Amino acid sequence: MESETGAFLPGPRLEIAGAAEGPLAGLRFAAKDLFDVAGHPTAAGNPDWARGRPLPQRHAWAVQALLEAGARLVGKTVTCEISLGILGFNAHCGTPPNPAAPGCLPGGSSSGSASAVAAGLADIALGTDSGGSVRVPASLCGLYGLRPTHGRIPFEGVCAQAPSFDTAGWFARDAETFARAGAVLLGEAPVEPAPAPLLLAEDAFALADGPVQAALRPQAARVAALLGGAPRAMTLGEAGELAAWGSQRNVLQRAEGWQTFRGWIDAVNPRLAFNVARNLSFAASLTEAQIAVAAALRHRVRERARSLLEGGAILCIPTTPFTAPPLGLPLQELDALSERIGLLTSFAGLTGVPQLSLPLAQVAGRPVGLSLLAWRGQDARLLGIARALAG
Repeated sequence: MESETGAFLPGPRLEIAGAAEGPLAGLRFAAKDLFDVAGHPTAAGNPDWARGRPLPQRHAWAVQALLEAGARLVGKTVTCEISLGILGFNAHCGTPPNPAAPGCLPGGSSSGSASAVAAGLADIALGTDSGGSVRVPASLCGLYGLRPTHGRIPFEGVCAQAPSFDTAGWFARDAETFARAGAVLLGEAPVEPAPAPLLLAEDAFALADGPVQAALRPQAARVAALLGGAPRAMTLGEAGELAAWGSQRNVLQRAEGWQTFRGWIDAVNPRLAFNVARNLSFAASLTEAQIAVAAALRHRVRERARSLLEGGAILCIPTTPFTAPPLGLPLQELDALSERIGLLTSFAGLTGVPQLSLPLAQVAGRPVGLSLLAWRGQDARLLGIARALAG
């Protein structure tokens, strides 16, 4: 049955034993098919990506770190095509199932990694997050997932998309396993929670469906109590600013993606799904003036993040505005859902701060995540909060 889940790449399962001893001995991990594994092609969710490329000669840094810590690699997982997707579907490899919400999308682009962990086929899975690709599947599949501080985990041996946004993150079903993996990947043990303000972003909550808000607010109060108080209501920006942040983050990320992929497209003329080709075409049409406007906005958002979080506060927002959407929706509806998600994921993407999605709530039997954000480099604080809440 394992081979039929759709989380892993088609064909024989790639397995590599970890070190005999280590902090993760006895655990299994999977790796999104953007992470290099020595001697095996990295396909990046596209049938033409590996064509003409030499086989990797060494493991990606994160793969090597987990193997050295004793974890066993049990397979590479399906990703949205060249990591350009947020809901989890892939026209070439198929859409991994969502074990936490059968018949629904898993979230992407780390869809296969989230699916494998949610199905119990791996204890840990590596993913990447540029525009939300760890946070979103964590929310929709009911998992712990972290987009770390930008640059905190080395990106060596991972297919890039948009370098100023790209991060390597991971998933787990339980807080203890999540924290153990984090200690290896971050090189730092989780930090026990200390008193701190919990800032509840009302404008971010207003973007979520009513039942999602109702399910998440009591969980935000739990986090605030753990930190020694009650949630402090505030807003991330002025009226309409979150929409502007979403659109301008999209400009910057797509512009960088075009620079990453344009040489490959010119040389190979690859097979691309319509939605991927369309988004790349849009990126190719962006002007220097448009990119400059977006870059100026990014500077303002970074200063806003500094003012909110550098003093030690924790920010609280919904991870996604809704639970997992059903399979089979038309592309127009999928585009609208992706745009809504981007309104909530853009703050961390633009600022480089860490964002943790916690699997604390359900709506009509489907999971939805609550996100906590801290200042740059404070990833271990978030892991400590996750572990304390579970304990």
